[in-house]
Amino acid sequence: MAGDRENSIARPGPGTLFLVATPIGNLGDLSPRAREVLRDADLLLAEDTRHTSQLLHACGIGRPPGTLESLHEHNERDRAPRVIERLRAGTSVALASDAGTPLVSDPGAALVSAAAAAGIDIVAVPGPCAAIAALTLSALPSSRFAFEGFLPARAAARREALQQLAGEARTLVFYEAPHRLRESLDDMVAAFGAARPAAVAREITKKFETVYRGTLGSLAQQAAGDAGMTRGELVLVVQGAERAAAQAELDAERVLRPLLEELPVAQAAKLAAQITGRARRELYDLALKLRGPRV
Repeated sequence: MAGDRENSIARPGPGTLFLVATPIGNLGDLSPRAREVLRDADLLLAEDTRHTSQLLHACGIGRPPGTLESLHEHNERDRAPRVIERLRAGTSVALASDAGTPLVSDPGAALVSAAAAAGIDIVAVPGPCAAIAALTLSALPSSRFAFEGFLPARAAARREALQQLAGEARTLVFYEAPHRLRESLDDMVAAFGAARPAAVAREITKKFETVYRGTLGSLAQQAAGDAGMTRGELVLVVQGAERAAAQAELDAERVLRPLLEELPVAQAAKLAAQITGRARRELYDLALKLRGPRV
């Protein structure tokens, strides 16, 4: 069965949209399957055609003239309908961002959504992703994490976003521009505390790959005095709040207790779920525990 699937999607098929992950630095990370799809798809959509042309040339991949087109945040919604019509007509289409996996803080979401709605076959050609690479390099808990992409550029909006994440128990992963690293680390210290474990990964898979590990406080101090830390592509990884789960349980109890004085368990759990946003079944079990055995 696995062999049948492998053969069925090894080469670009008619009317299929392929989401192709490309290297984030080291060209050796381009998989043989990705190379094949980038070469053989009838149409290749790229975030920046100049960048992708350089990648194709460096990897020895040739394409017929006129089969490489741009798809980026400024033209995606306008171009998506035309691409869908070509897919319906049997054109095989590959989508690649400048580096890494399409749609992960990169364009493509509108096209993929439209393709799914139209019943188009969508195939992932997985590969490099800076967020996942940084998470594994960080030496922080990785079984549960939340990818937050880029923080807002404006200071006030960034600080508000971080405050909303202060109680998140999962490890947090952010992309950040080099010129905003120091400000973002300072804002994280203010929102999360200086003692929160964190890591900054820069230039992953490239010649000058470096991973800085420590606390937010120590990393903020280091960024202020190390110019090299603020160069290249950056990913920030921050450990989650240790007491977030316990605090969430206390908040749920505060909501449930007065409700249980007036309502049956099922109704109290339903209302508490609406108020807190937590799972109704989880709150029902907690309500049973709080009410205890009936005498």
